[in-house]
Amino acid sequence: MALLDLIGRRWSLRILWELREGPQNFRDLQARAGGISPSVLNTRLKELREARLVAPSSEEGYKLTADGLALGAALQPLNRWADRWARRLS
Repeated sequence: MALLDLIGRRWSLRILWELREGPQNFRDLQARAGGISPSVLNTRLKELREARLVAPSSEEGYKLTADGLALGAALQPLNRWADRWARRLS
């Protein structure tokens, strides 16, 4: 339940989604997430770091950890289901 609470918080999944393709600095992550305030982004990044899903990246800003990458892989079946569902709605 702790994981579902964390990733269910507004913007958490979006941050993880944006980091799936590689490290992002704060400004790029904020721009890619579209509409997230700096204070909320800071809070979510702190929470995701504490959960060890995200880590600072020496030059690039933030990156997914091994656990963050594994979570992304675990969510792939849900993403495929969502894609099929979205196509049926359109």
